[in-house]
Amino acid sequence: MKNLVNSHRKFLFILTAFVAAIIISCNSNDSKPVVTDSSGEPQKKSESEMIKQGDYLVTTSACNDCHSPKKFGPQGPYVDSSKLLSGHPANAQYPPPDKKTLQHWYELSPDLTAAAGPWGMSYSANLTPDTATGIGNWTEDIFIKAIRNGKHMGLDEGRPILPPMPWNWIGKHTDEDLKAIFAYLRSLPPISNRVPAPLSPAELEKIAK
Repeated sequence: MKNLVNSHRKFLFILTAFVAAIIISCNSNDSKPVVTDSSGEPQKKSESEMIKQGDYLVTTSACNDCHSPKKFGPQGPYVDSSKLLSGHPANAQYPPPDKKTLQHWYELSPDLTAAAGPWGMSYSANLTPDTATGIGNWTEDIFIKAIRNGKHMGLDEGRPILPPMPWNWIGKHTDEDLKAIFAYLRSLPPISNRVPAPLSPAELEKIAK
C-alpha cells in the first residue's frame, strides 16, 4: 500500500511539473520580443516587404475571385493575369439575372465580378492604381477608412460598399495589414477599366427576366 501511495505521489508531481512547463511555454510565446531600431521604435518594413506581405494577404483573402476578370478553360474560370484586380470588365455582356431566382437567392456573373440580390446589382471595383478608373487617387487613409467603415471612398456620406464584398471581415485586419494590402495594390500596373455604377433594386427589376 505504501508503495502505491508513493507511486501516486510521484505521478501527481510529474503531472504538475508537466502542466507548469506548458503554462510557462505558452506565456513566453505570448510575449515575443518586438524588433526595434536604434531609437527603440518598432522597426518599419521596407516598401518591398510591405508589397510582399500585401500580395500574400490579397491572395489568401481570395480578392482575385471577385476583383479579377476571368478566362475560361476545361476546368472552368481562372484569373486573367493580364487584367489582375481590374474589376468587372466595362464591356462585359452577360445574360440578365432571373427574377424568380432573385426572390430567394442571389446570382453571380460567370466570372464572379458582378452580383445581383436584394441590394440590387453590384460590380467588383477596379483596384489597380489607374487614376481615372481605379484607386490611383486614393490615399492610404482613404483606403483604410473605406474598409473599416464599409463606405465608398471612406466618406461618411458615401454609398455603402455592397455585397458580396466582405468589407466587415477584411476590416478586421490590423492597420499594418491594410497598409500592406494598399502598398501591393499601388504596385500593380494601372489598368483603365471603368466599372459600371451599381444598380438599385428598382433598376435591377427593370433588367431582370
